[in-house]
Amino acid sequence: MERRSFLKDCVVTGATGATFGAGLLTPSIAFADEFDPFQATSVDAVLKALGVAGTEASDRIKIRAPKIAENGAAVPVGITSTIEGTTEIIAIAAANPKPLAARYRFGKGATTSVDSRIKMGETTEVIALVRAGGKYYMAKTEVKVTLGGCGG
Repeated sequence: MERRSFLKDCVVTGATGATFGAGLLTPSIAFADEFDPFQATSVDAVLKALGVAGTEASDRIKIRAPKIAENGAAVPVGITSTIEGTTEIIAIAAANPKPLAARYRFGKGATTSVDSRIKMGETTEVIALVRAGGKYYMAKTEVKVTLGGCGG
């Protein structure tokens, strides 16, 4: 039985490779269900692409960002989670044309704190999503931008 399974797998793999090679099947067609969250154009589309069904507000997520950013091209943002079992931190700039700014994943025992610079085209909410224990938690803060960073 093992030989038959091996031969069947070889035929399927070969046929799939040939269709990719011939251009009859492309990754976007083969994996149409999966959508790149970084290509989403709204916060709702980002959440849907990430598979976030619901979130819970949490005061154990801290966002460090200026209240007023003089230049939206590089706004310093830090996010820290003290929620036990944090495995992911996601940063979203709500008003950006593509709101998902960053996605960080953590292994067991890692310090769940990140610092980055986010490009912001206008005044917007910065949303921090944290995944811990299979649930999503959220915190928000508003950053006023005086000079746009996304072409403004």
